[in-house]
Amino acid sequence: MTGKPTVLFVCVHNAGRSQMAAGYLRALGGDDVEVLSAGSAPKDTINPVAVAAMAEEGIDIAGNTPKVLTVDAVRESDVVITMGCGDACPIFPGKRYEDWELDDPAGQGIEAVRPIRDEIRGRVESLLSELTGQPR
Repeated sequence: MTGKPTVLFVCVHNAGRSQMAAGYLRALGGDDVEVLSAGSAPKDTINPVAVAAMAEEGIDIAGNTPKVLTVDAVRESDVVITMGCGDACPIFPGKRYEDWELDDPAGQGIEAVRPIRDEIRGRVESLLSELTGQPR
């Protein structure tokens, strides 16, 4: 991987897990990484509990919009992370694929979403240190 790595986070609705992961990677990675997120069946809006959970961390994802997963998004990404949704992601040689098994925050209260958020943060920090070679 040369230059700035591009990471694509994918979950079914692109309204919770993938948005939280993208929010963390943007906040923690800054200009060191390009961040995309998408869903195979995106919702109209982001899960308000996910927005609230991230706001507690000082990260605003309220203005984000769920996006549909495209072949181009996968093609331009160096790392594709799916989130326990079994998505039929297009596979391109030379890309890194990971599946993060995480509970779905849909329909959950803030108390149930916080541990999911915290798990995502830890995984994003590990990923970022692997990609940039710098501890976070």
